[in-house]
Amino acid sequence: MNDVATLHDAVVVVGSFPLLSGVNLTISTPGVTVLTGGNGAGKTSLLRLLAGLVPLSSGSAQVLGVDLLSGDRRLLRRRVGWLGHEGSFYDELTVMDNLQFAARALGRPLDEIAPALERVALSSRSHTVTKSLSAGQRRRLALAWLLVRRPSLWILDEPYASLDDEGRTFLDALLGDVVATGTSIVLSAHDPLREPALRPRTLHMAGGRIVDGPH
Repeated sequence: MNDVATLHDAVVVVGSFPLLSGVNLTISTPGVTVLTGGNGAGKTSLLRLLAGLVPLSSGSAQVLGVDLLSGDRRLLRRRVGWLGHEGSFYDELTVMDNLQFAARALGRPLDEIAPALERVALSSRSHTVTKSLSAGQRRRLALAWLLVRRPSLWILDEPYASLDDEGRTFLDALLGDVVATGTSIVLSAHDPLREPALRPRTLHMAGGRIVDGPH
């Protein structure tokens, strides 16, 4: 296995408040790493650091070969698939138009869009205006875009939030397919994953650092 991310004493400070207070972590591929912990534990901050969305204040961190202290985080953001709570699609465009626009912008093949929509059960909504989608459907749209993008690392912030059993089963199966391609996934959750077939590695966070579990 290859290491896709290595952090040593990683600190992230915004203003005078430390969001991460010394994280040591190695993530290898393929596999699923789950960050658990309460609100304010630092899970989202760590995910955003791994995605290149916040700067590293001190310590060292490399993700997909990019040095987060001295490198260009824009290069990293093009290779990482980020799914957060906020939407990143144009509400007035249809599902298909949004995916085609994004695919053209990043040079991804358009013929991968239809299979991705089918995989996330949105084929029947391909011509639906995005603002008409439910919250769950918008999340499936975001997952479809990650399937089209094929990022080297998937980073998902609370992807299981508010999902019923059917939704959890769907997401478990999708993540299993992604790992089978040799891709690594890091996600946050309030509780450990229930699907043992994913063989998740669970790390608990508190106070902006990892407090138990293998690093």
